Amino acid sequence: MVKEILYRGKTIEELKKLDVREFSKFLPSRRRRSVLRQFDKIEKFLQKCRRKIDMKKKIKTHSRNIIIVPQMVGLTIHVHNGKEFVPCLIVDEMVGHYLGEFAYTRKKVEHSAPGIGATRSSAALSVK
Repeated sequence: MVKEILYRGKTIEELKKLDVREFSKFLPSRRRRSVLRQFDKIEKFLQKCRRKIDMKKKIKTHSRNIIIVPQMVGLTIHVHNGKEFVPCLIVDEMVGHYLGEFAYTRKKVEHSAPGIGATRSSAALSVK
């Protein structure tokens, strides 16, 4: 049995029928104010997504501060992390979060073994 995903007591299908401004009423205060300030930007982005899907192109964006709305569920959006575009498949649980939360800007630091001259003892070794 598939568990039904609810967001503030509404199913994703019910939320998809709502306008962006109506959906903002279900968000926490900071995100609600963000959506209300940039609802036109979000609607333009959704139109761009629909056009790109029709042309079968990748959806790429530099806008990491866009709130994920229910109309984006199921899309793969390539979000810029400062160096490259990271593909993000939008699922039900991501609704209400920012796009930038799913494209990390910093990598995990992986150190290898120290090189010659990195420590005092290795400076005395002969280089072969």
